[in-house]
Amino acid sequence: MGIDLALIWALIIVFGVMMYVVMDGFDLGIGLLFPFMPDRHDRDVMMNTVAPVWDGNETWLVLGGAGLLAAFPLAYAVVLSALYLPIILMLIGLVFRGVAFEFRFKASDHRRHFWDKAFIGGSLLATFFQGVTLGAYINGIPVRDDAFAGGAYDWLTPFSLFTGVALIAAYALLGSTWLVMKTEGDLQARMRRLTRVAALAVFGFVVVISIWTPLAHSAIAERWFTLPNLFWFAPVPILVAVALVSLLRSLRTESHARPFVSALALVFLGYTGLGISLWPNAIPPSITIWQAASPPQSMGFALVGALLIIPVILAYTAWSYYVFRGKVRHGEGYH
Repeated sequence: MGIDLALIWALIIVFGVMMYVVMDGFDLGIGLLFPFMPDRHDRDVMMNTVAPVWDGNETWLVLGGAGLLAAFPLAYAVVLSALYLPIILMLIGLVFRGVAFEFRFKASDHRRHFWDKAFIGGSLLATFFQGVTLGAYINGIPVRDDAFAGGAYDWLTPFSLFTGVALIAAYALLGSTWLVMKTEGDLQARMRRLTRVAALAVFGFVVVISIWTPLAHSAIAERWFTLPNLFWFAPVPILVAVALVSLLRSLRTESHARPFVSALALVFLGYTGLGISLWPNAIPPSITIWQAASPPQSMGFALVGALLIIPVILAYTAWSYYVFRGKVRHGEGYH
């Protein structure tokens, strides 16, 4: 029995995208929370919590995109053709946010507000269109003769717009719990209050999406609600409720890291539910990872490089977070 290279590459891409969602999620979430923190010094602290690591977080997005091109070129071609507009808008948001991140600390006091607005707008744009892209992908992409067979605005649906708003709530939750862990005093107390609102909003979005998707897609309904799948997958929604309760309880204590860990669990469970709904499709609703895969020689050649570089990325990421662990306080400079 040979090695299933398509499966290995699918797991690598799923892992890379998950790492991006987790790491760049709280990073983007800080930009989404900026409007609630008008004080300049609070904003300085918020940005300094991610200043040493924010640009490295996006390495995982590059890995996911490059892996998709190398291992599943059909999926790469079709998905990008179908979702060019939201992906371009997402990248524009990331550019604005990255430029604002650096220039804000160099701007004079009377010009800093411009870069604050660019940081907020870039974070909002990038997050919203990531969610729209996800919603359009879940809805399915029409394919004919190995090419995208839809229109330029097929991605613009009520469901994709809803998932865009849902991702804003999810990233805001990651950002607020990250700041609970990394800050102290009044800023931390306000983040605890915002976290309660964000957590309940995320739970509401999860419930709506969990009802909407099986109603709109019979294949997803069959995946979740037929026996014996129902017994295998029932722990996922139960664990979502457990993670929410754990998060809300941790906010009533002096715990600093537990809210963030609980928020990560919520996001991971949502990601798991998405994987259950779509597996093994590379292009929903009907093109599997094996149908979309490149030749085994190409996947094997690229896999050698991936197995070398992924441990390096993990090592320097872990080291950077270890070095810059601990609280960030008012008056501390830009790293």
